Amino acid sequence: MIARGTIGSLLVLLGGLVTATLPASTPVLRLGPLEALRAHEIGRMAGLVVVLVGLGLLANAWLRLCRTVAVGDRETADPAEGVALVRFAAVVWSVPLLLAPPLFSRDGWSYAAQGMLAEVGLSPYLVGPGALAPATFLPLPGWVTGPPIVQAVDPMWWDTATPYGPVPVFLGAIVAGVTGNPWILVIAHRGFALAGLVLLAWAVPRLAHWGGANPAVATALVVVSPLMMANGVAGLHNDLLMVGLMAAALVVAVERGWAWGAVLAGLAAGVKVPGGLVCVGIVLVSLPVGASLVARLRRLGAVAAVSLGTLLGLGVVTGVGNGWLRALTVPGEVNTPLSATTLVGGVLDWIALHLGVDTAPAFFRDLVRALGLLAAAGIGGWVALRWRTGSRRTALAAVAATGAAFVLLSPVVHLWYFLMLPPFLAAQRLPRHATGALVAVSVLLGLVAPLDSSLHGAYYAIVIGCMTVALLLPVLLLTPPARERLARIVAPLAPPLVTKGYSAKTSATTPG
Repeated sequence: MIARGTIGSLLVLLGGLVTATLPASTPVLRLGPLEALRAHEIGRMAGLVVVLVGLGLLANAWLRLCRTVAVGDRETADPAEGVALVRFAAVVWSVPLLLAPPLFSRDGWSYAAQGMLAEVGLSPYLVGPGALAPATFLPLPGWVTGPPIVQAVDPMWWDTATPYGPVPVFLGAIVAGVTGNPWILVIAHRGFALAGLVLLAWAVPRLAHWGGANPAVATALVVVSPLMMANGVAGLHNDLLMVGLMAAALVVAVERGWAWGAVLAGLAAGVKVPGGLVCVGIVLVSLPVGASLVARLRRLGAVAAVSLGTLLGLGVVTGVGNGWLRALTVPGEVNTPLSATTLVGGVLDWIALHLGVDTAPAFFRDLVRALGLLAAAGIGGWVALRWRTGSRRTALAAVAATGAAFVLLSPVVHLWYFLMLPPFLAAQRLPRHATGALVAVSVLLGLVAPLDSSLHGAYYAIVIGCMTVALLLPVLLLTPPARERLARIVAPLAPPLVTKGYSAKTSATTPG
């Protein structure tokens, strides 16, 4: 099981070296076999298949791991031992990916360039990575006259300011002060992402005790899922650090007080603004049962003040500034097929065009997107002001509900946005069908990671990738052994135990 997952990670690394975008001047491209594979379409397609097979092995190993920690070797197996096994698997499966380039997305190269911008005194909130290159440089394949730091940056974001908060920019600038090697900078950003994974490995077992879930199963569903390994670890997206801070913020709010939780919520928002959604859970869990509307509003204002103060203070203390506020509309410059509001708005624009309605291009798209964001904000406010207070289970459900509303109604949705949901869903005592759906969606979103928008119209790759995924999914989820594993994973649990390593105070249902 552990070995199978490790082999899967190795295959993802090897195949990723063939398929990933790399700086044209990087020495690894001069290796004979790798150069030959990348130079021919059949070689690149073979690399994609290797990546998908590796992800399939990881998914299979993960399902076996979930089954093992769900039933244990004995009926009286200690869940703490299962948590330790999951954490060990997370370390071993992540090691092969540590040195990998950014996989399934070119965002990691942008992170490296944004940190370098801050290091040389240019604000990444005012200029894009292109400011690091001479005026004669063009971001074209094989073009090596520009500096390595920008050679692999997606041309789409060449002149675009970053919408990320001061935390990743400041950390990236620190590393950029040590080296200008883009690959080393990318490895550092993967280290920042893995810090989020460590926070999740610490927080999720505690959250699971609140929600009445098996802490070992919950940790497995979150920390080493195909969704996490493909989009969080391999993709090294900032969302992983953000969600780790969100989970830690909720735990700290209970164990150390709401103010400290709000500080961590501000740090999470300092990575990406949606991290601040955890404030809703902090408000609910920090109030006594049956709190009045006035008490809710006061606590909501206090938590928001501390969180926002932390967020804005980070910009000042780090010297990065708070120009990210002006760049929050940057993600909306692209259309993604996972955004429901974009799809609905696009259909309405198409209908208006064919009916001869005199509206501006993308009028309905922008309108529906704005309405979606307002609806998400309304849901968050309703949860904070109407849901039960003084209950840790309700706080978990509140963060899951507000996070789901944001993801489903966001104007732009990528696969890695879904990383926000599993920590707060898996920690709850979900019905069988809901747990089964979480497992299936985690497998699906992990396997399709190589088919994200980073392919940019590579139709052969998309067709081959879809065919491979179509073959892998039934094997992983629908064969008799697979169905038996899934049944074991989603089987009803006995009443939650307070086991060694987790104190009784973390399993209570009201705040201390």
